[in-house]
Amino acid sequence: MSDKTPGAAPAEHQKGILGLIERTGNRLPDPVFIFFYLIIAMAIVSIVADFANMAVEHPTRVDDAGNPVIVDAISVFSPDSIRHLLVEMPEIFTGFHPLGYVLVVMLGAGVAERAGLFGTAMRAAVRDVPKFLLTPAVALVAMMGNLAADAAYVVLIPLAAVIFAAAGRHPIAGITAAFAGVSGGFSANLLPGQLDALLFGITEAVVQPLDPGWVMNIAGNWYFIAAMTILFTPVIWYVTDRIIEPRLGKWTGGAVLGSTNPDDDASAELTAGQKKGLAHAGIAVLVIALVWILLTVDVLALVTGGSASLYGGNAPLFSADTSLSATQRLVPFFSSLVAGFMLLFIFAGIAYGRAAGTIRNHRDIVDMMAGAMKDMGYYLVLAFFAAYFVELFNQSQLGLIFAVNGANGIENSGLPLPIVLGLIVLFAAVLNLFVGSASAKWALLAPVLVPMLMLLGVSPEMATAAYRVGDSGTNIITPLMVYFPLILVFAQRWVPSFGLGSLTASMLPYSIWLLITGIAMTVLWVFLNLPLGPGATVQYVLPGAG
Repeated sequence: MSDKTPGAAPAEHQKGILGLIERTGNRLPDPVFIFFYLIIAMAIVSIVADFANMAVEHPTRVDDAGNPVIVDAISVFSPDSIRHLLVEMPEIFTGFHPLGYVLVVMLGAGVAERAGLFGTAMRAAVRDVPKFLLTPAVALVAMMGNLAADAAYVVLIPLAAVIFAAAGRHPIAGITAAFAGVSGGFSANLLPGQLDALLFGITEAVVQPLDPGWVMNIAGNWYFIAAMTILFTPVIWYVTDRIIEPRLGKWTGGAVLGSTNPDDDASAELTAGQKKGLAHAGIAVLVIALVWILLTVDVLALVTGGSASLYGGNAPLFSADTSLSATQRLVPFFSSLVAGFMLLFIFAGIAYGRAAGTIRNHRDIVDMMAGAMKDMGYYLVLAFFAAYFVELFNQSQLGLIFAVNGANGIENSGLPLPIVLGLIVLFAAVLNLFVGSASAKWALLAPVLVPMLMLLGVSPEMATAAYRVGDSGTNIITPLMVYFPLILVFAQRWVPSFGLGSLTASMLPYSIWLLITGIAMTVLWVFLNLPLGPGATVQYVLPGAG
Protein backbone atom coordinates (compact mmCIF):
# COMPACT_ATOMS: atom_id res chain seq x y z
CA MET A 1 0.00 0.00 0.00
CA SER A 2 1.36 3.42 -0.90
CA ASP A 3 2.35 5.88 1.81
CA LYS A 4 0.14 8.38 -0.04
CA THR A 5 -3.05 6.54 0.86
CA PRO A 6 -5.42 9.17 2.34
CA GLY A 7 -5.48 9.11 6.10
CA ALA A 8 -2.78 6.47 6.49
CA ALA A 9 0.61 7.34 7.92
CA PRO A 10 3.70 5.67 6.51
CA ALA A 11 4.73 2.51 8.36
CA GLU A 12 7.90 4.27 9.56
CA HIS A 13 5.79 6.93 11.33
CA GLN A 14 3.36 4.57 13.07
CA LYS A 15 3.62 4.80 16.85
CA GLY A 16 3.17 2.31 19.66
CA ILE A 17 2.70 -1.42 19.46
CA LEU A 18 0.86 -1.25 16.12
CA GLY A 19 3.75 0.59 14.49
CA LEU A 20 6.24 -1.88 16.00
CA ILE A 21 4.27 -4.87 14.72
CA GLU A 22 3.91 -3.35 11.26
CA ARG A 23 7.57 -2.38 10.96
CA THR A 24 8.75 -5.75 12.26
CA GLY A 25 6.36 -7.67 10.04
CA ASN A 26 7.31 -5.71 6.95
CA ARG A 27 10.89 -6.83 7.43
CA LEU A 28 9.95 -10.49 7.39
CA PRO A 29 10.63 -12.30 4.12
CA ASP A 30 7.99 -14.06 2.05
CA PRO A 31 6.67 -17.29 3.72
CA VAL A 32 8.39 -19.30 0.98
CA PHE A 33 11.75 -17.95 2.07
CA ILE A 34 10.83 -18.32 5.72
CA PHE A 35 10.54 -22.05 5.05
CA PHE A 36 13.80 -21.97 3.07
CA TYR A 37 15.66 -20.38 5.97
CA LEU A 38 14.02 -22.76 8.43
CA ILE A 39 15.20 -25.71 6.36
CA ILE A 40 18.76 -24.40 6.61
CA ALA A 41 18.36 -23.75 10.34
CA MET A 42 16.87 -27.20 10.92
CA ALA A 43 19.75 -28.82 9.06
CA ILE A 44 22.22 -27.06 11.36
CA VAL A 45 20.20 -27.99 14.45
CA SER A 46 20.14 -31.63 13.34
CA ILE A 47 23.94 -31.65 13.15
CA VAL A 48 24.23 -30.22 16.66
CA ALA A 49 21.58 -32.61 18.03
CA ASP A 50 23.31 -35.58 16.41
CA PHE A 51 26.68 -34.49 17.80
CA ALA A 52 25.13 -34.05 21.28
CA ASN A 53 23.54 -37.53 21.10
CA MET A 54 20.05 -36.21 21.76
CA ALA A 55 17.62 -39.10 22.17
CA VAL A 56 14.31 -40.12 23.78
CA GLU A 57 12.43 -43.36 24.33
CA HIS A 58 9.79 -43.95 21.67
CA PRO A 59 6.37 -43.68 23.36
CA THR A 60 4.93 -46.82 21.70
CA ARG A 61 7.57 -48.96 20.02
CA VAL A 62 9.55 -51.70 21.73
CA ASP A 63 12.35 -53.98 20.55
CA ASP A 64 12.34 -57.78 20.51
CA ALA A 65 13.33 -57.85 24.16
CA GLY A 66 10.39 -55.64 25.12
CA ASN A 67 12.50 -52.56 25.82
CA PRO A 68 11.47 -49.13 24.49
CA VAL A 69 13.04 -48.22 21.16
CA ILE A 70 15.50 -45.34 21.49
CA VAL A 71 14.94 -42.49 19.02
CA ASP A 72 18.20 -40.72 18.21
CA ALA A 73 18.60 -37.36 16.49
CA ILE A 74 19.90 -37.84 12.95
CA SER A 75 21.90 -35.31 10.99
CA VAL A 76 20.29 -34.53 7.65
CA PHE A 77 23.79 -34.57 6.23
CA SER A 78 24.18 -38.27 6.91
CA PRO A 79 24.61 -40.32 3.72
CA ASP A 80 21.18 -41.96 4.05
CA SER A 81 19.42 -38.63 4.59
CA ILE A 82 21.18 -36.92 1.69
CA ARG A 83 20.33 -39.84 -0.58
CA HIS A 84 16.68 -39.77 0.49
CA LEU A 85 16.25 -35.99 0.18
CA LEU A 86 17.80 -35.85 -3.30
CA VAL A 87 16.69 -39.11 -4.90
CA GLU A 88 13.10 -38.86 -3.65
CA MET A 89 12.65 -35.12 -4.19
CA PRO A 90 9.67 -35.54 -6.59
CA GLU A 91 7.96 -38.01 -4.23
CA ILE A 92 8.48 -35.71 -1.24
CA PHE A 93 6.72 -32.89 -3.09
CA THR A 94 3.91 -34.85 -4.73
CA GLY A 95 3.42 -36.93 -1.58
CA PHE A 96 2.83 -33.84 0.58
CA HIS A 97 -0.55 -34.68 2.07
CA PRO A 98 -2.35 -31.30 1.76
CA LEU A 99 -1.37 -30.87 -1.88
CA GLY A 100 -3.75 -33.38 -3.43
CA TYR A 101 -6.61 -32.52 -1.10
CA VAL A 102 -6.43 -28.78 -1.80
CA LEU A 103 -6.03 -29.11 -5.57
CA VAL A 104 -8.98 -31.50 -5.80
CA VAL A 105 -11.31 -29.24 -3.81
CA MET A 106 -10.15 -26.15 -5.72
CA LEU A 107 -11.00 -27.77 -9.06
CA GLY A 108 -14.63 -27.69 -7.99
CA ALA A 109 -14.53 -24.40 -6.09
CA GLY A 110 -12.97 -22.72 -9.14
CA VAL A 111 -16.00 -23.57 -11.25
CA ALA A 112 -18.49 -22.41 -8.62
CA GLU A 113 -16.61 -19.15 -8.00
CA ARG A 114 -15.95 -18.22 -11.64
CA ALA A 115 -19.46 -19.11 -12.74
CA GLY A 116 -20.69 -16.51 -10.22
CA LEU A 117 -22.46 -18.92 -7.86
CA PHE A 118 -20.63 -17.88 -4.70
CA GLY A 119 -21.03 -14.15 -5.28
CA THR A 120 -24.71 -14.36 -6.21
CA ALA A 121 -25.49 -16.68 -3.30
CA MET A 122 -23.90 -14.25 -0.83
CA ARG A 123 -25.79 -11.31 -2.34
CA ALA A 124 -29.09 -13.20 -2.19
CA ALA A 125 -28.47 -14.20 1.42
CA VAL A 126 -28.21 -10.65 2.80
CA ARG A 127 -30.20 -8.41 0.42
CA ASP A 128 -33.67 -8.59 1.95
CA VAL A 129 -32.84 -9.18 5.60
CA PRO A 130 -34.82 -7.04 8.13
CA LYS A 131 -32.84 -4.07 9.39
CA PHE A 132 -32.56 -5.29 13.00
CA LEU A 133 -31.17 -8.64 11.81
CA LEU A 134 -28.80 -7.12 9.26
CA THR A 135 -25.64 -7.42 11.38
CA PRO A 136 -26.03 -11.10 12.38
CA ALA A 137 -27.06 -11.97 8.82
CA VAL A 138 -23.92 -10.32 7.41
CA ALA A 139 -21.75 -12.00 10.05
CA LEU A 140 -23.23 -15.44 9.40
CA VAL A 141 -23.03 -15.17 5.61
CA ALA A 142 -19.45 -13.85 5.92
CA MET A 143 -18.38 -16.89 7.93
CA MET A 144 -20.16 -19.21 5.52
CA GLY A 145 -18.48 -17.26 2.71
CA ASN A 146 -15.15 -18.81 3.70
CA LEU A 147 -16.18 -21.71 1.47
CA ALA A 148 -15.77 -19.27 -1.40
CA ALA A 149 -12.23 -18.27 -0.36
CA ASP A 150 -11.23 -14.96 -1.99
CA ALA A 151 -14.75 -14.27 -3.27
CA ALA A 152 -15.96 -13.54 0.25
CA TYR A 153 -13.44 -10.70 0.58
CA VAL A 154 -13.98 -9.10 -2.81
CA VAL A 155 -17.77 -9.56 -3.01
CA LEU A 156 -19.36 -9.65 0.41
CA ILE A 157 -17.35 -6.96 2.25
CA PRO A 158 -18.05 -4.09 -0.21
CA LEU A 159 -21.62 -5.39 -0.62
CA ALA A 160 -22.15 -5.20 3.16
CA ALA A 161 -21.23 -1.50 3.06
CA VAL A 162 -23.83 -0.84 0.35
CA ILE A 163 -26.55 -2.76 2.21
CA PHE A 164 -25.84 -0.98 5.52
CA ALA A 165 -25.92 2.41 3.80
CA ALA A 166 -29.16 1.54 2.03
CA ALA A 167 -30.65 0.72 5.44
CA GLY A 168 -29.55 4.11 6.79
CA ARG A 169 -26.71 2.61 8.81
CA HIS A 170 -23.03 3.47 8.65
CA PRO A 171 -21.36 1.59 5.76
CA ILE A 172 -18.09 1.25 7.69
CA ALA A 173 -20.02 -0.79 10.27
CA GLY A 174 -21.07 -3.11 7.45
CA ILE A 175 -17.46 -3.43 6.31
CA THR A 176 -16.17 -4.20 9.81
CA ALA A 177 -18.91 -6.74 10.51
CA ALA A 178 -18.26 -8.53 7.21
CA PHE A 179 -14.48 -8.38 7.66
CA ALA A 180 -14.82 -9.78 11.18
CA GLY A 181 -16.93 -12.65 9.84
CA VAL A 182 -14.84 -13.49 6.79
CA SER A 183 -11.42 -13.14 8.41
CA GLY A 184 -11.90 -13.09 12.20
CA GLY A 185 -14.19 -16.09 11.83
CA PHE A 186 -11.95 -17.63 9.18
CA SER A 187 -12.20 -21.14 10.63
CA ALA A 188 -15.87 -20.92 11.61
CA ASN A 189 -18.42 -22.46 9.28
CA LEU A 190 -21.47 -24.68 9.25
CA LEU A 191 -19.82 -26.95 6.68
CA PRO A 192 -16.31 -28.34 6.21
CA GLY A 193 -14.48 -26.97 3.19
CA GLN A 194 -11.14 -26.45 1.53
CA LEU A 195 -9.52 -25.10 4.72
CA ASP A 196 -10.36 -28.37 6.48
CA ALA A 197 -8.75 -30.33 3.67
CA LEU A 198 -5.67 -28.11 3.79
CA LEU A 199 -5.08 -28.20 7.56
CA PHE A 200 -5.96 -31.85 8.09
CA GLY A 201 -3.67 -32.80 5.24
CA ILE A 202 -0.78 -31.23 7.17
CA THR A 203 -1.99 -32.88 10.37
CA GLU A 204 -2.02 -36.30 8.70
CA ALA A 205 1.55 -35.85 7.49
CA VAL A 206 2.85 -35.42 11.05
CA VAL A 207 0.55 -38.00 12.72
CA GLN A 208 1.36 -41.02 10.58
CA PRO A 209 4.95 -41.57 11.81
CA LEU A 210 3.41 -42.15 15.27
CA ASP A 211 0.07 -43.65 14.23
CA PRO A 212 0.13 -45.03 10.66
CA GLY A 213 -3.49 -46.08 10.98
CA TRP A 214 -4.78 -42.53 11.50
CA VAL A 215 -6.67 -41.30 8.43
CA MET A 216 -7.59 -37.70 7.67
CA ASN A 217 -11.27 -36.94 8.14
CA ILE A 218 -12.23 -33.66 6.49
CA ALA A 219 -15.24 -33.54 8.86
CA GLY A 220 -13.02 -34.00 11.94
CA ASN A 221 -13.74 -30.46 13.19
CA TRP A 222 -17.28 -30.16 11.84
CA TYR A 223 -19.11 -29.86 15.17
CA PHE A 224 -16.41 -27.57 16.55
CA ILE A 225 -16.42 -25.07 13.67
CA ALA A 226 -20.24 -25.11 13.59
CA ALA A 227 -20.26 -24.21 17.28
CA MET A 228 -17.74 -21.43 16.55
CA THR A 229 -20.14 -20.06 13.95
CA ILE A 230 -23.06 -20.10 16.37
CA LEU A 231 -21.04 -18.39 19.12
CA PHE A 232 -19.19 -15.90 16.92
CA THR A 233 -22.37 -14.58 15.26
CA PRO A 234 -23.79 -12.86 18.39
CA VAL A 235 -20.28 -11.68 19.35
CA ILE A 236 -19.86 -9.88 16.01
CA TRP A 237 -23.45 -8.62 16.31
CA TYR A 238 -22.77 -7.15 19.77
CA VAL A 239 -19.43 -5.56 18.88
CA THR A 240 -20.82 -4.01 15.69
CA ASP A 241 -24.05 -2.60 17.10
CA ARG A 242 -22.88 -1.67 20.62
CA ILE A 243 -19.23 -0.71 20.20
CA ILE A 244 -18.27 0.10 16.60
CA GLU A 245 -21.36 1.79 15.14
CA PRO A 246 -21.85 4.19 18.08
CA ARG A 247 -18.21 5.29 17.66
CA LEU A 248 -18.77 5.93 13.96
CA GLY A 249 -21.78 8.18 14.52
CA LYS A 250 -24.86 8.59 12.37
CA TRP A 251 -24.43 8.05 8.63
CA THR A 252 -25.66 10.97 6.55
CA GLY A 253 -23.96 10.26 3.24
CA GLY A 254 -26.86 8.38 1.64
CA ALA A 255 -27.15 4.89 0.23
CA VAL A 256 -25.11 5.43 -2.93
CA LEU A 257 -21.82 7.25 -3.37
CA GLY A 258 -22.35 8.15 -6.99
CA SER A 259 -21.71 6.73 -10.41
CA THR A 260 -18.01 6.19 -9.70
CA ASN A 261 -18.73 3.74 -6.90
CA PRO A 262 -17.84 0.26 -8.18
CA ASP A 263 -20.12 -1.30 -5.57
CA ASP A 264 -23.35 -0.04 -7.16
CA ASP A 265 -23.77 -3.15 -9.29
CA ALA A 266 -23.50 -5.31 -6.18
CA SER A 267 -26.65 -3.70 -4.76
CA ALA A 268 -28.74 -4.30 -7.88
CA GLU A 269 -31.60 -6.76 -8.00
CA LEU A 270 -30.74 -10.32 -8.97
CA THR A 271 -31.55 -10.99 -12.61
CA ALA A 272 -33.99 -13.69 -13.67
CA GLY A 273 -31.04 -15.77 -14.87
CA GLN A 274 -29.27 -15.47 -11.53
CA LYS A 275 -32.39 -16.48 -9.61
CA LYS A 276 -32.89 -19.43 -11.94
CA GLY A 277 -29.22 -20.33 -11.52
CA LEU A 278 -29.50 -20.37 -7.74
CA ALA A 279 -32.52 -22.67 -7.95
CA HIS A 280 -30.71 -25.05 -10.30
CA ALA A 281 -27.61 -24.99 -8.08
CA GLY A 282 -29.74 -25.90 -5.07
CA ILE A 283 -31.14 -28.90 -6.95
CA ALA A 284 -27.60 -29.96 -7.89
CA VAL A 285 -26.52 -29.79 -4.24
CA LEU A 286 -29.45 -31.97 -3.20
CA VAL A 287 -28.67 -34.51 -5.93
CA ILE A 288 -25.01 -34.81 -4.89
CA ALA A 289 -26.03 -35.14 -1.23
CA LEU A 290 -28.52 -37.88 -2.19
CA VAL A 291 -25.86 -39.74 -4.19
CA TRP A 292 -23.51 -39.71 -1.18
CA ILE A 293 -26.28 -40.99 1.06
CA LEU A 294 -26.96 -43.84 -1.37
CA LEU A 295 -23.25 -44.65 -1.48
CA THR A 296 -23.08 -44.75 2.31
CA VAL A 297 -26.38 -46.26 3.46
CA ASP A 298 -27.30 -49.88 2.87
CA VAL A 299 -30.65 -48.85 1.41
CA LEU A 300 -32.23 -52.24 0.80
CA ALA A 301 -31.31 -53.56 4.23
CA LEU A 302 -32.62 -50.34 5.75
CA VAL A 303 -35.96 -50.66 3.94
CA THR A 304 -36.49 -54.38 4.41
CA GLY A 305 -34.95 -54.68 7.83
CA GLY A 306 -33.03 -57.70 6.59
CA SER A 307 -29.43 -58.51 5.78
CA ALA A 308 -29.72 -58.09 2.00
CA SER A 309 -27.85 -55.19 0.47
CA LEU A 310 -28.28 -53.05 -2.57
CA TYR A 311 -24.51 -53.18 -3.02
CA GLY A 312 -23.75 -56.85 -2.44
CA GLY A 313 -23.28 -56.75 1.29
CA ASN A 314 -22.46 -53.12 2.07
CA ALA A 315 -22.66 -49.66 0.61
CA PRO A 316 -19.39 -48.63 -1.10
CA LEU A 317 -18.65 -45.93 1.47
CA PHE A 318 -19.45 -48.13 4.48
CA SER A 319 -16.87 -50.74 5.46
CA ALA A 320 -17.93 -54.40 5.20
CA ASP A 321 -15.87 -55.33 8.28
CA THR A 322 -18.50 -56.01 10.94
CA SER A 323 -15.84 -56.29 13.66
CA LEU A 324 -15.36 -52.52 13.49
CA SER A 325 -17.43 -49.92 15.28
CA ALA A 326 -19.96 -47.90 13.30
CA THR A 327 -17.62 -44.90 13.34
CA GLN A 328 -14.70 -46.96 12.06
CA ARG A 329 -16.88 -48.44 9.32
CA LEU A 330 -17.62 -44.88 8.17
CA VAL A 331 -13.94 -44.14 7.48
CA PRO A 332 -14.46 -44.57 3.68
CA PHE A 333 -17.27 -42.01 3.87
CA PHE A 334 -15.08 -39.51 5.73
CA SER A 335 -12.23 -40.06 3.29
CA SER A 336 -14.57 -39.50 0.33
CA LEU A 337 -15.72 -36.06 1.46
CA VAL A 338 -12.91 -34.29 -0.41
CA ALA A 339 -14.18 -35.82 -3.63
CA GLY A 340 -17.73 -35.09 -2.51
CA PHE A 341 -17.12 -31.38 -2.06
CA MET A 342 -15.30 -31.19 -5.39
CA LEU A 343 -18.26 -32.74 -7.22
CA LEU A 344 -20.75 -30.63 -5.26
CA PHE A 345 -18.98 -27.41 -6.24
CA ILE A 346 -18.53 -28.50 -9.86
CA PHE A 347 -22.12 -29.56 -10.50
CA ALA A 348 -23.64 -26.68 -8.51
CA GLY A 349 -21.39 -24.26 -10.41
CA ILE A 350 -22.33 -25.77 -13.78
CA ALA A 351 -26.04 -25.77 -12.93
CA TYR A 352 -25.84 -22.12 -11.92
CA GLY A 353 -23.66 -21.08 -14.86
CA ARG A 354 -25.84 -22.73 -17.51
CA ALA A 355 -28.97 -21.04 -16.16
CA ALA A 356 -27.34 -17.64 -15.54
CA GLY A 357 -25.50 -17.62 -18.86
CA THR A 358 -21.97 -17.54 -17.40
CA ILE A 359 -21.21 -21.03 -18.77
CA ARG A 360 -21.92 -21.48 -22.46
CA ASN A 361 -20.16 -24.74 -23.24
CA HIS A 362 -17.78 -27.35 -21.88
CA ARG A 363 -14.76 -25.22 -22.77
CA ASP A 364 -15.86 -22.59 -20.24
CA ILE A 365 -15.85 -25.26 -17.53
CA VAL A 366 -12.34 -26.35 -18.44
CA ASP A 367 -11.17 -22.72 -18.50
CA MET A 368 -12.62 -22.16 -15.03
CA MET A 369 -10.84 -25.22 -13.67
CA ALA A 370 -7.60 -24.12 -15.31
CA GLY A 371 -8.02 -20.64 -13.87
CA ALA A 372 -8.41 -22.10 -10.38
CA MET A 373 -5.17 -24.05 -10.83
CA LYS A 374 -3.39 -20.89 -12.04
CA ASP A 375 -4.45 -19.19 -8.82
CA MET A 376 -2.82 -22.04 -6.90
CA GLY A 377 0.61 -21.29 -8.40
CA TYR A 378 1.92 -19.55 -5.30
CA TYR A 379 0.57 -22.30 -3.06
CA LEU A 380 2.44 -24.91 -5.12
CA VAL A 381 5.72 -23.07 -4.54
CA LEU A 382 4.96 -22.73 -0.83
CA ALA A 383 3.95 -26.40 -0.64
CA PHE A 384 7.29 -27.52 -2.12
CA PHE A 385 9.29 -25.85 0.64
CA ALA A 386 6.76 -26.76 3.34
CA ALA A 387 6.94 -30.41 2.22
CA TYR A 388 10.71 -30.38 2.55
CA PHE A 389 10.51 -28.74 5.96
CA VAL A 390 8.13 -31.44 7.24
CA GLU A 391 10.24 -34.18 5.65
CA LEU A 392 13.35 -32.75 7.25
CA PHE A 393 11.67 -32.87 10.65
CA ASN A 394 10.74 -36.50 10.06
CA GLN A 395 14.22 -37.45 8.82
CA SER A 396 16.04 -35.78 11.69
CA GLN A 397 13.54 -37.20 14.23
CA LEU A 398 13.75 -33.86 16.04
CA GLY A 399 9.98 -33.41 15.84
CA LEU A 400 9.39 -36.52 17.94
CA ILE A 401 12.24 -35.64 20.32
CA PHE A 402 10.86 -32.13 20.89
CA ALA A 403 7.32 -33.50 21.22
CA VAL A 404 8.30 -36.08 23.86
CA ASN A 405 10.30 -33.52 25.86
CA GLY A 406 7.51 -30.95 25.52
CA ALA A 407 4.90 -33.47 26.65
CA ASN A 408 7.04 -34.42 29.65
CA GLY A 409 7.50 -30.75 30.52
CA ILE A 410 3.76 -30.04 30.38
CA GLU A 411 3.00 -33.19 32.36
CA ASN A 412 5.52 -32.18 35.04
CA SER A 413 4.13 -28.65 35.17
CA GLY A 414 0.78 -29.95 36.35
CA LEU A 415 -1.18 -27.66 34.03
CA PRO A 416 -4.64 -29.05 33.21
CA LEU A 417 -5.07 -29.98 29.55
CA PRO A 418 -7.86 -27.41 28.96
CA ILE A 419 -5.45 -24.67 30.07
CA VAL A 420 -2.70 -26.09 27.82
CA LEU A 421 -5.03 -25.93 24.82
CA GLY A 422 -6.02 -22.38 25.73
CA LEU A 423 -2.35 -21.33 25.83
CA ILE A 424 -1.81 -22.93 22.42
CA VAL A 425 -4.67 -20.81 21.06
CA LEU A 426 -2.96 -17.68 22.41
CA PHE A 427 0.41 -18.70 20.97
CA ALA A 428 -1.11 -19.24 17.51
CA ALA A 429 -2.88 -15.87 17.75
CA VAL A 430 0.38 -14.02 18.50
CA LEU A 431 2.26 -15.84 15.73
CA ASN A 432 -0.56 -14.92 13.34
CA LEU A 433 0.38 -11.24 13.70
CA PHE A 434 3.61 -11.94 11.84
CA VAL A 435 2.88 -14.94 9.59
CA GLY A 436 -0.47 -14.58 7.83
CA SER A 437 -0.79 -17.86 5.96
CA ALA A 438 -2.85 -20.45 7.86
CA SER A 439 -1.17 -23.37 6.12
CA ALA A 440 2.34 -21.92 6.54
CA LYS A 441 1.89 -21.50 10.30
CA TRP A 442 0.38 -24.95 10.72
CA ALA A 443 3.20 -26.53 8.73
CA LEU A 444 5.58 -24.85 11.19
CA LEU A 445 3.71 -25.76 14.37
CA ALA A 446 2.12 -29.13 13.62
CA PRO A 447 5.32 -31.26 13.61
CA VAL A 448 5.81 -30.45 17.30
CA LEU A 449 2.35 -29.55 18.66
CA VAL A 450 0.39 -32.48 17.24
CA PRO A 451 2.71 -35.32 18.44
CA MET A 452 3.20 -33.54 21.79
CA LEU A 453 -0.54 -33.37 22.39
CA MET A 454 -1.01 -36.94 21.17
CA LEU A 455 1.42 -38.07 23.87
CA LEU A 456 -0.69 -36.16 26.40
CA GLY A 457 -3.85 -37.92 25.26
CA VAL A 458 -5.20 -35.14 23.02
CA SER A 459 -6.38 -36.12 19.55
CA PRO A 460 -4.93 -34.67 16.33
CA GLU A 461 -8.41 -33.28 15.59
CA MET A 462 -8.41 -31.32 18.87
CA ALA A 463 -4.90 -30.01 18.25
CA THR A 464 -5.99 -28.79 14.82
CA ALA A 465 -9.14 -27.19 16.26
CA ALA A 466 -7.18 -25.25 18.90
CA TYR A 467 -4.79 -23.94 16.28
CA ARG A 468 -7.70 -22.79 14.10
CA VAL A 469 -9.15 -20.65 16.89
CA GLY A 470 -5.88 -18.81 17.40
CA ASP A 471 -5.23 -18.48 13.68
CA SER A 472 -8.52 -16.65 13.11
CA GLY A 473 -8.75 -14.15 15.93
CA THR A 474 -5.90 -11.80 15.01
CA ASN A 475 -6.28 -11.86 11.21
CA ILE A 476 -8.27 -8.64 11.34
CA ILE A 477 -5.76 -6.50 13.24
CA THR A 478 -2.51 -7.16 11.41
CA PRO A 479 -1.57 -5.08 8.34
CA LEU A 480 0.42 -8.12 7.21
CA MET A 481 -2.80 -9.92 6.29
CA VAL A 482 -2.89 -9.79 2.49
CA TYR A 483 -6.44 -8.38 2.30
CA PHE A 484 -5.95 -5.71 4.96
CA PRO A 485 -5.02 -2.96 2.45
CA LEU A 486 -7.97 -3.97 0.26
CA ILE A 487 -10.40 -3.57 3.17
CA LEU A 488 -8.89 -0.15 3.81
CA VAL A 489 -9.57 0.82 0.19
CA PHE A 490 -13.20 -0.36 0.53
CA ALA A 491 -13.61 1.83 3.63
CA GLN A 492 -12.02 4.89 1.99
CA ARG A 493 -14.60 4.79 -0.81
CA TRP A 494 -17.12 5.88 1.82
CA VAL A 495 -14.90 7.84 4.24
CA PRO A 496 -11.73 9.08 2.46
CA SER A 497 -10.03 10.01 5.75
CA PHE A 498 -10.42 6.48 7.13
CA GLY A 499 -6.81 5.38 7.64
CA LEU A 500 -4.82 2.34 8.70
CA GLY A 501 -5.09 3.26 12.37
CA SER A 502 -8.85 3.76 12.01
CA LEU A 503 -9.30 0.29 10.55
CA THR A 504 -7.10 -1.36 13.15
CA ALA A 505 -8.85 0.45 16.01
CA SER A 506 -12.22 -0.58 14.59
CA MET A 507 -11.23 -4.23 14.29
CA LEU A 508 -9.43 -4.55 17.65
CA PRO A 509 -12.64 -5.02 19.73
CA TYR A 510 -13.71 -7.83 17.38
CA SER A 511 -10.31 -9.51 17.73
CA ILE A 512 -10.37 -9.32 21.54
CA TRP A 513 -13.90 -10.63 21.91
CA LEU A 514 -13.49 -13.37 19.30
CA LEU A 515 -10.30 -14.56 21.01
CA ILE A 516 -11.92 -14.52 24.46
CA THR A 517 -14.90 -16.45 23.11
CA GLY A 518 -12.72 -18.89 21.17
CA ILE A 519 -10.41 -19.61 24.12
CA ALA A 520 -13.36 -20.11 26.48
CA MET A 521 -15.01 -22.42 23.97
CA THR A 522 -11.79 -24.44 23.48
CA VAL A 523 -11.20 -24.85 27.23
CA LEU A 524 -14.82 -25.85 27.83
CA TRP A 525 -14.82 -28.25 24.88
CA VAL A 526 -11.80 -30.11 26.26
CA PHE A 527 -13.18 -30.05 29.81
CA LEU A 528 -16.51 -31.55 28.70
CA ASN A 529 -14.82 -33.93 26.23
CA LEU A 530 -17.32 -33.10 23.49
CA PRO A 531 -17.08 -34.74 20.05
CA LEU A 532 -15.32 -32.55 17.48
CA GLY A 533 -16.95 -34.13 14.45
CA PRO A 534 -18.24 -37.50 13.23
CA GLY A 535 -15.85 -40.04 14.70
CA ALA A 536 -13.54 -37.36 16.13
CA THR A 537 -13.04 -37.04 19.89
CA VAL A 538 -10.97 -34.85 22.19
CA GLN A 539 -9.28 -37.73 23.95
CA TYR A 540 -6.84 -39.98 22.19
CA VAL A 541 -4.88 -43.12 23.00
CA LEU A 542 -1.67 -43.64 21.08
CA PRO A 543 -1.63 -47.21 19.66
CA GLY A 544 0.70 -49.35 21.72
CA ALA A 545 1.05 -46.81 24.51
CA GLY A 546 0.85 -47.77 28.14
